[in-house]
Amino acid sequence: MELTDSVDKLPGVGPAVAKLLQRLKVRTISDLIHYYPRRYDDYSNVIPIAKLHPGSVTVRGVIKQITGRYVRRGLHITEAVASDETGSIRLVWFNQPYRASQFKKDSEYYFSGDYQLSNRRFSILNPASEQVSSFPVNTARIVPIYKETKGLTSHKIRSIIKATLPYIRDLPESLPDWMVDEQSLLSYSQSIEQIHFPASSDKLKQATKRLGFDEVVELTLAALLNKQTIKHDASLAIAFDKKLATTFVSKLPFELTDDQRRAVWQIYQDMQAVSPMNRLLEGDVGSGKTVVAAMSALMVLKQGLQVALMAPTEILARQHYQTIAKLLQPLGLDHTVGLLVGSQKGKEKSLMHQRIESGEVKFIIGTHALIAEKVTMHKLGLVIIDEQHRFGVDERKKLLAKAGHAPHTLIMTATPIPRSLALTLFGDLDISLLKSKPKNRKAIKTELVPPSSRPKIIDIIKKAVINGHQVYIVCPLVDESAVVPAVSAEKLYEQLHTRDLKGLRVGLLHGQMPSDDKERVMSEFANAKLDVLVCTTVIEVGVDVPNASIMMIESPERFGLAQLHQLRGRIGRSDIQSYCYVMMSDAHAPSQRLRAFTQTQDGFKLSEYDLHLRGPGAIYGTSQHGELDLTFTRLTDVKAISNAREYAQRFIDKGCKLVQYPVLNERVSKLRAVTNLN
Repeated sequence: MELTDSVDKLPGVGPAVAKLLQRLKVRTISDLIHYYPRRYDDYSNVIPIAKLHPGSVTVRGVIKQITGRYVRRGLHITEAVASDETGSIRLVWFNQPYRASQFKKDSEYYFSGDYQLSNRRFSILNPASEQVSSFPVNTARIVPIYKETKGLTSHKIRSIIKATLPYIRDLPESLPDWMVDEQSLLSYSQSIEQIHFPASSDKLKQATKRLGFDEVVELTLAALLNKQTIKHDASLAIAFDKKLATTFVSKLPFELTDDQRRAVWQIYQDMQAVSPMNRLLEGDVGSGKTVVAAMSALMVLKQGLQVALMAPTEILARQHYQTIAKLLQPLGLDHTVGLLVGSQKGKEKSLMHQRIESGEVKFIIGTHALIAEKVTMHKLGLVIIDEQHRFGVDERKKLLAKAGHAPHTLIMTATPIPRSLALTLFGDLDISLLKSKPKNRKAIKTELVPPSSRPKIIDIIKKAVINGHQVYIVCPLVDESAVVPAVSAEKLYEQLHTRDLKGLRVGLLHGQMPSDDKERVMSEFANAKLDVLVCTTVIEVGVDVPNASIMMIESPERFGLAQLHQLRGRIGRSDIQSYCYVMMSDAHAPSQRLRAFTQTQDGFKLSEYDLHLRGPGAIYGTSQHGELDLTFTRLTDVKAISNAREYAQRFIDKGCKLVQYPVLNERVSKLRAVTNLN
């Protein structure tokens, strides 16, 4: 058999089990081998029965007696007594009648489970059992626990994976021998086997280290090879005009921060080269990325080339259009800015297509409408993608393809990413950071509020509206749930606009509303036609409403730390003092996570803290379909990440060829396809 063969070729895997495995995205033998455990239960310490203490235990013994009975309708109990040379222990299984005929007389078995007091007697409840052998799978070892599906337990998955051991042990080495030797790593095949069936906690640690090393090497190689390819592409060099840049800055109604000046200068230097710029502009919420984008476009427009900016939502595209046109107006360039969004109809859209194709519109701002087949660019020099993790790779590639050559690319994100992660994930991009906020911005006062203080906060909201300010109230759910105990937007909206805030203009916004309705409500709030907006995280990446000075976040424990920070970034966008009230669901002491949220407004510090809490995980958003999820790499382990990156660079410097390492080549090729935008 081959690794690419279907899992139903394995013993014990018929059509029914194969169908269940498909639910877990396991179709081939290779998929199964790389279906890693999500956690482990340690049953490796086999204890003499006489020395048992309450807790998770494993014993080795012979069944001396076993009986089964129904104690009431729907409840069957199987009781057994197992003995070793030191004593005997009671075993109890609930609703597992097959246990009574499972054990062979005078054969030794391992039993692993929870040893506790039950009906005034100590027993091992619902123990896993397995006949003693040289290679136990479900007991007497560190036992892997997998993500399961109905009808397919970890017990069954372990037995199926055991059948793949001959294939696992025959896996070729994925890394060069010199890399494995210098780092004293387990071989690739040993690592995969130890991940599924660890011989000890030390072996599991070694396997995790090895596969984590592989993950970072693979990601880094993909990024570095993409960067090499980009450098060989030809782009249009954009000359720097100092007078134009100085004039633009002098006419701004505010002063640029040092971070903004630095980022713009880096972008200008990049675009002067004949190889395309590929830069990430990473700015904390409210750090002023839009003005950097506008200033970056200046030199491109001066050369008669076009700039395309793609935003994830129509309302955000409209806001960028208004802001950028206003910024370029003092230079007489506002007439060159055009908007292209899905809601435009017939003649209006057709006319915009013509103006773009002719080159009359030079700065095109829009949504997915920019990548429609009908849109033909005249001569595209710069592509700006806002909140790039919200677009799929294919969508980004379509936009870049409109140029007909390799345009300069600026990717903007308001999601703070720790440097260790940014270097790993965005190794093919040069990175500019905007950490400081405009000088007139005041720190948002953030306060944890107990449920008993709700009436007080409602009064604060009323006074703020009377004084001409606007308010966001954010809920984790759209409607009520019997499963999730949290505040819903629809129920709270009903309560507020009919009772607590009656007389105020209260709006409702959530992701399940039709797109036109969402755009309409957000537009009404942005234009001060609503006083209070009850919403879900649909506003996480939203428009700039400087007049919004208060946010109340309901059921904050339902949100991630980074998400809370993004939400809070919707207020505090002017010189008005803003307040964020975190409304606790109960009177219990808040978590460390929520305390951290109230104590700092530095998104980069919060993201580092969030990584410590979450450990490994998805790093590039759902649009990449899990291709870039990290399973073994702890993103806060900067030393390990730097070490693996260094070896990836040495692989390239030594002139090593990927084709010599099929496993590595396959993985790196996939990653290159996912991350490469050209």
